[in-house]
Amino acid sequence: MKIDELKTVVVIGAGAMGQQIAMNTALNGRKHNYKVILCDSFPAALEKAEKWAGEYLPGRVAKGRITQEEADQVQGNLSFSQDVEGAAAQADLVIEAIIEDLQAKRDLFQRISRVAKPDAVLGTNSSNLVSSKLADVTEHPERLLNIHYFNPALVMQLVEIVRGPHTGEEAIQIAREFAIRTGKSPIIIQKEIAGFVANRINAAVTREACSLLEKGIATVEDIDTACEKGLGYPMGPFRLMDLTGIDVNYYVRRDRYAESGDENDKPSPLVIEKFKKGEFGRKTGKGWYDYTGGNGKS
Repeated sequence: MKIDELKTVVVIGAGAMGQQIAMNTALNGRKHNYKVILCDSFPAALEKAEKWAGEYLPGRVAKGRITQEEADQVQGNLSFSQDVEGAAAQADLVIEAIIEDLQAKRDLFQRISRVAKPDAVLGTNSSNLVSSKLADVTEHPERLLNIHYFNPALVMQLVEIVRGPHTGEEAIQIAREFAIRTGKSPIIIQKEIAGFVANRINAAVTREACSLLEKGIATVEDIDTACEKGLGYPMGPFRLMDLTGIDVNYYVRRDRYAESGDENDKPSPLVIEKFKKGEFGRKTGKGWYDYTGGNGKS
């Protein structure tokens, strides 16, 4: 398949990441008139995503970011479906954005690769699970790779395209050009490694931030301020953990430690404490900061 033959994009998983990837494709790829199908087996997730999309586009028009005509085009190109396999059969590109569970992803790729076009590119948005862990259950694994967006996907420019030992060059180049055509800045990671590039760098920063907090060197807020005002980060490590989920940080580092055995990969004791308390960040109302009053105070 050539990039100009890519017409239909299927995003599987209608959570926050999936719905933003789908909207980014329809909105920022509108010049190419991509048909985007957002799929989820849970009706409630699809209803929530469709409601969000119906509110997001008028907001863009009201702020003068897009015209009403463009909003109508995007809305016309974006559809929602519970029929995951039916959608996958139409796809030129699939981007999976379901839960970070290996068996769930293996089951999904086994199902969709059986019905997908032989040359359709199959991407997993996983930030931690490399595509080689899916290759043995995926038909035509040469078209399988990681296409990793960052949260929030409508805002963050970087997309990491990760080459697995099974991935063909055509799939890499199609994914790269697709990312560019939908307003992103892709990088190609030539070998699989847990965490890829940006998250590994961020993990080192987060590990040091937690160490400074554990030792009583500085407060959560002051460490974030140092990163934001001194290093130019848009968001400090603790604010970022609250946004992406402290539970996600815990699971990723737990799994990475189980695989590597490196003590540096273990979750911070402070992260473990927050995890046990169920204080996951913004989604629970409290993490490193308290959001119950809407102010996000530490």
